Amino acid sequence: MAHASIANTRPLQGEDDIALRIADSLPSLVLTGAGISAATGIPTYRDSSGRWLRSEPIKHQEFMSDPGKRRRYWGRSLRGWPGVRDARPTAAHRSLTRLEQRGALTHIVTQNVDRLHQRAGSQQVIDLHGRLDRVLCLDCGAESCRELLQSRLEALNPSLPRGNGSARPDGDADLAEELIDGVRVPECSVCGGRLMPDVVFFGGSIPPARVEACRDALASARSLLVVGSSLTVYSGFRFCRWAAGAGLPIFLINPGQTRADDLGMKWSSPADTALAELETALR
Repeated sequence: MAHASIANTRPLQGEDDIALRIADSLPSLVLTGAGISAATGIPTYRDSSGRWLRSEPIKHQEFMSDPGKRRRYWGRSLRGWPGVRDARPTAAHRSLTRLEQRGALTHIVTQNVDRLHQRAGSQQVIDLHGRLDRVLCLDCGAESCRELLQSRLEALNPSLPRGNGSARPDGDADLAEELIDGVRVPECSVCGGRLMPDVVFFGGSIPPARVEACRDALASARSLLVVGSSLTVYSGFRFCRWAAGAGLPIFLINPGQTRADDLGMKWSSPADTALAELETALR
């Protein structure tokens, strides 16, 4: 089947027009970023202009090679994990679930690690950067539950502050630097090895099989719909490159700037507002 492209069929007449154009280009592959979860209290990495809102997150190589960086991450994660664990899907997550149920979406590929799409009921979800609710042993590969690790962290670090500090998208939170050296990090209960959240940190590599699954998902779609992502990181931006190369229309729902503003049709509204309007257009 030839892919339909309607990006240049008529002049834009406003956001209602964009909603109709998306509706005419379904089913879409949806790519979501931190903006779709911002209403839960899990913040975005960047502001509307693409600048870091906080210090840069931990890098993959830092975590792998530096025990001090691992102590810092897990000490901060002890405070930040409850905010991710207790977050609830937004209206935008629920809209995407309903759109999936109507056959309007092929898959959701999310750059987020919060699992909120799954909690909202979406079925065809690819966690591009992994999932924060699972922990891996770097030495033996054993998998374990993040909530179980929380109990171990709290038992080993009774003097560390509890509660939700200034949360970050990686699931960690602010912790006074003078407390970092005293953080005790649990070891793998199977082999005594190093533990890491099952996520792809900045500078890490997405497993090739996961990348291939994303390309297959895009191949079955008639358009790409990006929701709440600035696309600053190449792991997300390449979806736009793939879609443009295949001649697929690209739609961008984001109030701020994105790296693909010159490649797609922009809808500068919050995710919940835009997706509700898309549902209305389909009705």
